[in-house]
Amino acid sequence: MDLVPALEEPLQQPLKSVLGPATAKVMAEHLGLLTVGDLLHHYPRRYEERGQLTHLADLPLDEHVTVVAQVADARLHTFASAKAPRGKGQRLEVTITDGSGRLQLVFFGHGVHKPHKELLPGTRAMFAGKVSVFNRRLQLAHPAYELLRGNPDDPDEAVETWAGALIPIYPATAKLESWKIGKALQTVLPTAQEAVDPLPDSLRQGRGLVPLPEALLKIHRPHTKADIEDARARLKWDEAFVLQVALARRRHAETQLPAVPRRPSPDGLLSAFDARLPFTLTDGQQRVSREIFDDLATDHPMHRLLQGEVGSGKTMVALRAMLAVVDAGGQAAMLAPTEVLAQQHHRSIVEMMGELAEGGMLGGAEQATKVVLLTGSMGAAARRHALLDLTTGEAGIVIGTHALIEDKVQFHDLGLVVVDEQHRFGVEQRDALRGKGKQPPHLLVMTATPIPRTVAMTVFGDLETSVLDQLPAGRSPIASHVVPAADKPHFLARAWERVREEVGNGHQAYVVCPRIGDEEDDPKKAGKKKSPEDEAEKRPPLAVLDVADQLSKGPLSGLTVEVLHGRMHPDDKDAVMRRFAAGETGVLVATTVIEVGVNVPNATAMVIMDADRFGVSQLHQLRGRVGRGSAPGLCLLVTEMPEASAARQRLDAVASTLDGFELSRIDLEQRREGDVLGQAQSGARTSLRMLAVIEDEEIIAEAREEAAAVVAADPELTNLPALRTALDALLDEEREQYLEKG
Repeated sequence: MDLVPALEEPLQQPLKSVLGPATAKVMAEHLGLLTVGDLLHHYPRRYEERGQLTHLADLPLDEHVTVVAQVADARLHTFASAKAPRGKGQRLEVTITDGSGRLQLVFFGHGVHKPHKELLPGTRAMFAGKVSVFNRRLQLAHPAYELLRGNPDDPDEAVETWAGALIPIYPATAKLESWKIGKALQTVLPTAQEAVDPLPDSLRQGRGLVPLPEALLKIHRPHTKADIEDARARLKWDEAFVLQVALARRRHAETQLPAVPRRPSPDGLLSAFDARLPFTLTDGQQRVSREIFDDLATDHPMHRLLQGEVGSGKTMVALRAMLAVVDAGGQAAMLAPTEVLAQQHHRSIVEMMGELAEGGMLGGAEQATKVVLLTGSMGAAARRHALLDLTTGEAGIVIGTHALIEDKVQFHDLGLVVVDEQHRFGVEQRDALRGKGKQPPHLLVMTATPIPRTVAMTVFGDLETSVLDQLPAGRSPIASHVVPAADKPHFLARAWERVREEVGNGHQAYVVCPRIGDEEDDPKKAGKKKSPEDEAEKRPPLAVLDVADQLSKGPLSGLTVEVLHGRMHPDDKDAVMRRFAAGETGVLVATTVIEVGVNVPNATAMVIMDADRFGVSQLHQLRGRVGRGSAPGLCLLVTEMPEASAARQRLDAVASTLDGFELSRIDLEQRREGDVLGQAQSGARTSLRMLAVIEDEEIIAEAREEAAAVVAADPELTNLPALRTALDALLDEEREQYLEKG
C-alpha cells in the first residue's frame, strides 16, 4: 500500500512537520492529535468574551480550567522555611476577579519573580491551572497565564491576532494550555481551505449548511455568536451523517447475505411449549415475537435489538425464538456475559421447558430437544459431552459464555445467536460465533439497559429495534428511598431493621457493595491526611467482605448472611446462588455480579451501599433484582454524599422513577455521551465531538434517513469520493471497533 501520496493531502500532514516537535509530541500523547486534520477537528469547548469574564464562582474542583480575569490585588510574603531558614522563602498571592467572584492564585519560590513583575493590579490575562481548595477557598497554584495586552515573549504580537472578541477555550491539559492550542491552530488554519466536503452538495444546500472550510474557520475564529451557530450546525451534520452512512452500509451489506429461513412447524416444539405455559404472554411479548418470527422467516439474516425493562420478559421472548429455530431443524446459541448468568439462564430455561428439555432421555416429550450449558470452568468430561451434543445436533439449544466462541466448538446447523447484554460483547465476538453457521445465522441482541431512541440509532444503528415496555402481570412495584447515612445515621439503622423484617416475614434480601475487599490497599495512599470533606469522597468504597462481617456480627446477627463476588471459584458461586434461590440464605452480600439476570422471586429487599459510586443505569439494573414475585420490593440507596451534590441528585432521580428510559435520559444528560457511547472505546476518542446524542435527536433521525437514501442509490459511494474519504477516516481501526461494539 503506497502511503506517500496519502500524506501529501494537506489535512493528512503529520503535526510534527508543521509545529515544533515538542508541541507535536504533547498533542499526540495527551490529546491524541496526530495530523493537521485532527487538530482542525479539536473544537473549542466554549468561548470567553473579551468584555466579559468567566464566572469564577462556578469553577469545578479538581478540574483543569482556563479563565479570563483581572488582577485585583497582588502581595508578596516572605517567610522562613526548611529550605530558606533566614526568612527568604517567598510566596506571591494574587487575587483575580471577574465581577462574579474572586479567585486566589499562589506562586512559590523561584516561580514568583516573573508574575510579581507582570501581574500588577488592573492587568487582564488568561489563567490556566487546576482548581484546588486551601483554607476553604478556591485557588490555582502556579497557574500558567497569558497577558491580554500582547504577548510577553513578543511585544509586537497582540493577542488580537489569534483571538478576536470571542476567545476560544480548548479542551487542554496541564502540559499544553488552551492558548497554546489556539496558537497552533493559527498556524494550521489556512489549511482548512483544502478540507474536502463529505456532504453531497444537494444535501448541504438543501439544508442551508455552510461549506466545511467555512465551518472550520468559523468554529476556531468566530467574529460573532452567529458564526459559532453556523459552524456547529454544519459540523454536527457531518458527524451524524458520516456515522449514519457507516451504519447504513453495514445494514445494506447484511441484507445481501444469504440465510436459511426458519419457520416453526405448526405442531412442533414451540406449540408444545406454549401449551404448557401457566400464563398468557403480554401484548408486548406477542407483538415482539411476531416481529422476530417475521424476520426469521426471511432468507436474509435477522439483526434485531430487543430492549426491555428489567423483568419485562425478554428471556421468554428469546426462548420462543430459539424454540422456533429448533422446530425448523436448526440450533440456537445464547451467549451470556458471565458464568453466573449463563448458569442462571440454563437453569431457568430447563425449568420453563420441563420435559421438552429432555430430548433423547427417558420421560422426554417426543418433540423434546436437549439444552446444554458450556462454560470455561466445566470439567473436561462434561465439556466433551456438551461439544458432542452440539456437533451431532442432539442439543438444539446451547447456553454459554464466550467459551462458545472457541475454535473447538462445532455446531451441526447454527440458525440463531442470542446475545444477552450486548454492551459486554464486542462485535468481533458476535461475528466469531456467527461464523460457526454454514450460512450466517440470525442474530437477536438483548439488553436490559433501556436506550433512548437516538442512542439506539447511533450505537446499534445496524440493528432493527424492538421494545418491550410493559411488565408481565404479577410483577410487584418497587419502592426506592435514598438513605443519607452521614446526615441521618438513624436512617441507616432503620434500613437494617427493615431487612430483618423482610427476612422475618420469610423473604430474602441483597446487600450490594462496590468492592470485594481482598484487594491490596495502596500503602502510598494510606498515609495521607484528608480533610473531613474529602473523607466521604476519597475513602475506599465499602467492600463485600467487610460489610458482610460487620452485618453478621452487628445489625443482622442471627440471620444467615453469605457473600458472592466475581473472584470466587465458579462452583462456590453456583453453590451460593443455589442456596439463595432455595431460600436457605436470608441475606446475600454481593458485588454487581447480581446485576443482570439473577432471578429469585422471594428476594424483596435490596440495600445498595455507597450507591453514589454506581451509574444510574446500573442502579436501575440492580434494583430490578427485587420485586420479581408477588410481594412488593424495597430498594434502599445508602450514601454519605451531601444533599447539594450532583451524586445525590442522581440518586434522587433513581428513587423517583421506575421508568428505565427516563433514567437513561437523565444518565446521558449528566454524563454526556462520551461514556455512554464509550464502553467499547478502549481509549479511542469518540468520533462525536460536536453532536450531543440527546439534544440533537432531530439531526440524527434526519441524517439516518438521508444516509439510507444515499446508500440505497449508491452502496459503494462511487459518485461521492469525498464521503468515502471521510468514512475511511471514521472507520480506521479503533473507530471501527467502537462503532461496531456499541
